[in-house]
Amino acid sequence: QVQLVESGGALVHPGGSLTLSCALSGTDFSIYAMSWHRQAPGKEREQVALIYRNGVTQYAESVAGRFTISRDDYSGRLYLQMNNMEVDDTAMYYCHVVNWWGQGTQVTVSS
Repeated sequence: QVQLVESGGALVHPGGSLTLSCALSGTDFSIYAMSWHRQAPGKEREQVALIYRNGVTQYAESVAGRFTISRDDYSGRLYLQMNNMEVDDTAMYYCHVVNWWGQGTQVTVSS
């Protein structure tokens, strides 16, 4: 059974940092590209970061230079390091691989 379980969501102040983690199990994820998405209330879900199996990364313009996506295929984990966070980063964050989604973890940026 394939499972993606996100963790690390929290309330942070503007300018703060947070690292999200996604635990992957049930299949060999090392062969796939993986990504983080987010969805704010009243908005569509958007991709914020993508990492290919060879480590090449892509970022949404709104987070480029502030967020870093990484993967550890040995331990089956996907990470999202978020720095210099902004109020507009407030959303539910999801990890995604092929057709699989996690349940999400809430990130709130507020003073």
